[in-house]
Amino acid sequence: MTQKAFKYRFYPTSEQETLLRRTMGCARLVYNRALAARTEAWYERHERVGYEKTSLLLTSWKKQEDLQFLNEVSSVPLQQGLRHLQTAFTNFFAGRAKYPNFKKKHHGGNAEFTKAAFKWKDGKVFLAKCAQPLDIRWSRQLPESAEPSTITVKLSPSRRWTVSMLVDEGIETLPESPNQIGLDLGITSLIALSNGEKVANPKVFKTKRRKLRKAQKALSRKKKGSNNRHKARLKVAIVHAEISDARNDFLHKLTTRLVRENQTIAVEDLSVKNMVKNRKLAMPISDASWGELVRQLEYKCDWYGRKFVKIDRWFPSSKRCGNCGHIVDNGT
Repeated sequence: MTQKAFKYRFYPTSEQETLLRRTMGCARLVYNRALAARTEAWYERHERVGYEKTSLLLTSWKKQEDLQFLNEVSSVPLQQGLRHLQTAFTNFFAGRAKYPNFKKKHHGGNAEFTKAAFKWKDGKVFLAKCAQPLDIRWSRQLPESAEPSTITVKLSPSRRWTVSMLVDEGIETLPESPNQIGLDLGITSLIALSNGEKVANPKVFKTKRRKLRKAQKALSRKKKGSNNRHKARLKVAIVHAEISDARNDFLHKLTTRLVRENQTIAVEDLSVKNMVKNRKLAMPISDASWGELVRQLEYKCDWYGRKFVKIDRWFPSSKRCGNCGHIVDNGT
């Protein structure tokens, strides 16, 4: 069994929207307070505060008179926020991520509900403290007899409500293919395949750059705190959502095709984080989204029984002859 997430848009009622916004606001407040407490404990007392300590802090916050509103929402998303903060610190101390940032309201919000905080009945989702089910647009059905183990509700900066359901699914492996392919990532051509095929880079950001620039220019002229500035910021967020949707759609179609057609896929292990430090290449590399492309190939190969190979970044593939294996010297 493999855990798989299914994401859908939904349209909350006014009562649901009020409750969900309040829940996300409380989750954001708890997350930021816990982050501040952990940061203060480290810099002032050189003390590491873990999840258990922040959970006790949450209990004490709920008893404070000025924080009584924390008791009006489900406690599960608040606890889940503390668990995510613990994961963020674990990744930071392991060198896999930067120091956790404070969450901001205008970035949207999210709330995660485990089985204790929602009910799945007759193919409908009832969240805690909600009497009515979510009005979900089922773009595809969940696997038969599958029940969500976790539900995450998200409000994007473009005011788009989505719900993500994590389910256990038995994914059938694809029939074995005789094909093997190597991928060379690039900017002009997104990928060059070892069979001679080249896939053009759609350059999604570049196509929307003029529209985005116009929206950002209008935003910069609006007075801070005004209604017009809020509307202008929403327009900028919508353009960013269009860019993200187009890029993800292209990458998912491309990676699914490659996985279906080939038994073995080899990709060079590039250090994208270091490459984007070059200011002349940062924008086109980020637009190409190499990291996401490789990530999708890796998990889809794992799902469907394909072999995924990462080639060492120092391997001289560009200097090696494809027929005899001779490596060309720099001076020749």
